[in-house]
Amino acid sequence: MAVTGDETETGTSGDLTACQLHNTSSSLPQGVAATSTHSFLKPVDPLQKREHRLMRNRNAAKRYRRRRMEDVHKLLNRHDLLEQENEKLKAELQCLKRLNIQRSCLYLPPQPSQPPP
Repeated sequence: MAVTGDETETGTSGDLTACQLHNTSSSLPQGVAATSTHSFLKPVDPLQKREHRLMRNRNAAKRYRRRRMEDVHKLLNRHDLLEQENEKLKAELQCLKRLNIQRSCLYLPPQPSQPPP
């Protein structure tokens, strides 16, 4: 005798066999999981699915905002350091300019004296 999908066998306790579970799960509407011996399969509820997606999205948004704030703080710290370095370099430049002016005054070429008569 050939086995078809319509045949069912019942056990002594009235439980569905694996063959019956396979056949009945294929006839269920999409999005509804069949009850089986696997406890890790959960019924797919669109509302729960949406809530789970929203929760994951909220967590991802929090992580993104935290990362962005850390980046902003790093940039502000770098800005402050660069401002300090810029001020230091400006002061050094002014000092070197003054030193250069003083040096040029010390090493002026002698002025031509009047030629002897």
